[in-house]
Amino acid sequence: MAIKTTVALEDDLDGGPADETLRFRLGTAEYEIDLNAGNADQFRADLAPFVEYARRAESAPRRRTPRPAAARRRSADVRAWAKEHGIQITDRGRIPGSVIKQYEAAVHEH
Repeated sequence: MAIKTTVALEDDLDGGPADETLRFRLGTAEYEIDLNAGNADQFRADLAPFVEYARRAESAPRRRTPRPAAARRRSADVRAWAKEHGIQITDRGRIPGSVIKQYEAAVHEH
């Protein structure tokens, strides 16, 4: 037995069938509205005077997710171990995979 699912958009203004979903942002809030072709044209026409004078905004820079404290401690441990064993390593940035492998091998030996 086959199941067929049909999704029908309903115009959020007049309740009839909608032709498209429009996404827009105002301030920090993002919105979606389902509209039929006529209402979508009206929406665009109403915004046109503002869009004409507006400038395109650059997308906001992505925020880096902070690393968990455990990962920071492990990096500090690897750096300290490397320095104790005469392995040159920077105080910041990515730790080379070869140094991590050496550290893990040394720690697991004990």
